[in-house]
Amino acid sequence: MADDCKRILRLLQQGNPTMLLHIDNVLTGEELDWLRARLLSASWVDGKGTAGQQSAASKNNLQIAPDSLLGRELSTFLLKKLGTNPLFNSAVLPFRVVPPLFNRYDEGMSFGAHVDNALRPIPGMGQRIRTDVSSTLFLSEPDEYEGGELVLYGPSEQQAVKLPAGDMIVYPTTALHAVLPVTRGSRMASFFWTQSFIRSQEHRSILFDLDQSVQRLTLERGAKDQEVLTLTNIYHNLLRSWSEL
Repeated sequence: MADDCKRILRLLQQGNPTMLLHIDNVLTGEELDWLRARLLSASWVDGKGTAGQQSAASKNNLQIAPDSLLGRELSTFLLKKLGTNPLFNSAVLPFRVVPPLFNRYDEGMSFGAHVDNALRPIPGMGQRIRTDVSSTLFLSEPDEYEGGELVLYGPSEQQAVKLPAGDMIVYPTTALHAVLPVTRGSRMASFFWTQSFIRSQEHRSILFDLDQSVQRLTLERGAKDQEVLTLTNIYHNLLRSWSEL
């Protein structure tokens, strides 16, 4: 629990609490090796194809075509991994997820400050989702490239993120952010957007903190402890009240 708390950084973004969550070891070493090998042999296309009109002007990277066989295979693999990740599900409370995409920044490439589109299509589904939460899963080790930090901007400070391969950062899609220029090597990552059951970031943050406390107390006292039962009841009543379903 203490380690999880250290990963939670709170900034101010447009007057609202912004939660950044670092989730480590999303992939095992074997899974990471397999995925990286697939990416190294992949065909890459201009990343502007998945950018909105505003962000395309500042986007300079490569991506795997989302409708390619490899793109669909790797997206399906990551979606299954996310479905079993307890920290991701506790923090995000996912309702719908845009299938993960994969990008690469070579030397000189970057993505200027931008905000992701509020609505994104789900390919092949004929529907769009509201983008509440953005996620970036790092697939290159930090010493394999220089630059390339994911930077999230607040009104008075900014947070630069560069994580080990297999680790993921989760943050509200409302955050202004950028990828700094890569000055050496290549930076590979996966990124995607999620619509949460809970629209409000403030409410998601409260539910996450409460859920993590319930899990900790359950381990310490057991599921039948009266305080555990009381807090669990509060959690589900809040979830029922705030959910949009």
